Amino acid sequence: MKKMFLMGRSEAGKTSLVQALKGEELHYVKTQYTNRYDDLIDSPGEYAESKRFSVGLACFSFEADVVALVQAADEPFNLFGACLHTFILRPLIGIITKTDSPYANVPMIRQWMINAGCDRIFTVNNVTREGVEELLEYLRDDLPKLTMEEAMEHQRLGISEWEPLP
Repeated sequence: MKKMFLMGRSEAGKTSLVQALKGEELHYVKTQYTNRYDDLIDSPGEYAESKRFSVGLACFSFEADVVALVQAADEPFNLFGACLHTFILRPLIGIITKTDSPYANVPMIRQWMINAGCDRIFTVNNVTREGVEELLEYLRDDLPKLTMEEAMEHQRLGISEWEPLP
């Protein structure tokens, strides 16, 4: 199973998503520090909200197989800039939470994630567990293993290791 690193602003639903993925009952927990589980890394929202702490996100991303931007469907603004995938050396996915909010604007959040460079975007509801199984299926598929020659060819062509060769 891929190890996933979750990043997003406070109250985006990262910790609730961890609970949903683990099949636990949802209960509010304020994430005070980065929590590492078997296949999940949950970070405090303040890391994404502060320039001073954001370097920590880059460091933790190296411990994961995939990095997930988590944004609630009712987010009033976007923390993540365009082309974010260019400096994260892992597959970047998007996870949209709180889709049942009366203020949800899923198409806008989806566009923000496309602009950031997300390879795939998942829409989940942590309460009803809608979309959680699809995300788990994605995480169960292992990343391709490359030989040294294949890795060197990817590097020569300037493409990421998880992208197929042309």
